[in-house]
Amino acid sequence: MFKLACGFALVLVLSGCSSQSSSIGSKIYRMGERVQVGPLIYTVLETEWLDQIDAPIPRIPHDRFLAVRLTVTNSGITTSGIPPLSVSDRRGTSYPELTDAEGVSEWLGYIRTVKPADTLHGRVVFDVPTAEYRLKLSDDAEPENVKLATVDLPLQLGAPRIPISPTAGQ
Repeated sequence: MFKLACGFALVLVLSGCSSQSSSIGSKIYRMGERVQVGPLIYTVLETEWLDQIDAPIPRIPHDRFLAVRLTVTNSGITTSGIPPLSVSDRRGTSYPELTDAEGVSEWLGYIRTVKPADTLHGRVVFDVPTAEYRLKLSDDAEPENVKLATVDLPLQLGAPRIPISPTAGQ
């Protein structure tokens, strides 16, 4: 009887955990999709891997720099802060964005705001091992009311190859 009660309690605990985690950011978005998180609308446009940041003093990463180009639109009626972003790998290891990526073209900066009906375009940068990641997005609400979303960042090294037909140009 004790084993049965423990088994039932374990099922209740596990089902409670799974419903909670599925209600927060359960949908995984793809790059290019419009992702609304509170009043902020994110669109992740592309990723680029960098071996260094060319600045007056070049910066070498611990692993590699992952630059994520995105847009953020404020659909709200007041100016909104854009919170720091993070990426996580398949094992769940989380990496925060760099607080200083000066030298990266279109760097958004670390402390940023967006006015109502305005859109920011630029890049955020991470120092991470080369792998696939998920970008964690949020709004600037109080911690108990924060809204979350996740975007898949597939591993894409180098420029995409365009196949050339053997009959091209004939």
